[in-house]
Amino acid sequence: GIGGDILGLTGSINVHGEEVQKLDEFANSTFVHILSKSGTVCAITSEEMEKPVIIPEKKAGKYVFVMDPLDGSSNIDVNVSIGTIFSIYRKKTPGSLVAETDLLQKGADQVAGGYIVYGSSTMLIYSSGSGVHGFTLDPSIGEFFLSHPDMKIPKQGNIYSVNEGNQLSWDSKQINLINYFKQIDETTKRPYKARYIGSMVSDFHRTLLKGGIFMYPKDHKNPNGKLRFAFEASPLAFIVENAGGSA
Repeated sequence: GIGGDILGLTGSINVHGEEVQKLDEFANSTFVHILSKSGTVCAITSEEMEKPVIIPEKKAGKYVFVMDPLDGSSNIDVNVSIGTIFSIYRKKTPGSLVAETDLLQKGADQVAGGYIVYGSSTMLIYSSGSGVHGFTLDPSIGEFFLSHPDMKIPKQGNIYSVNEGNQLSWDSKQINLINYFKQIDETTKRPYKARYIGSMVSDFHRTLLKGGIFMYPKDHKNPNGKLRFAFEASPLAFIVENAGGSA
């Protein structure tokens, strides 16, 4: 049945040392299949692949597509909202050959980026560097409609989103910041509310709509932080900055 086809683990480990979910693999292969035939991209890199997919010259476009095909996949089996995160870069080098400099670009060089959240509705949040716009899928006709034009993150929020289960591994500055959020102060709308789903797309989406702060600070196990720059941090930073926030 369909549950056996998409739920659970594949039994393999990805390049980051994580167990691969069946839906991770399905999402990755689906995006690669569709993008490879689009005529718009020359290369695809994915959190789930050790090497990039290079598109044959006759079908290649001028953009590099970078993705986390299924963020929050540890939540699949418990039916929590998950999503896709992506960045788009313009190929820099001349000619048909895709060079390493095309694949490893600075976040500031993004020409577009966004994410899709699969929840009670399916939403695409997208920016090409001039504002952020949200599109909601109408499943009856299979089309996305503009539902959230020119999205702006609220200037004042009162929600913080972080995995406090890691608190004993944080440095003192991070602990002091969380304690500050919990103190009572009506002028700054404290204490803040704690909200953490464990699916970055979902936590980020709530923060974008309602304001506040999302964090995944470094800890003893991840001294340089856990979020992957190219696949997670950079595209979502691109979105929040184009929505008037900071990253």
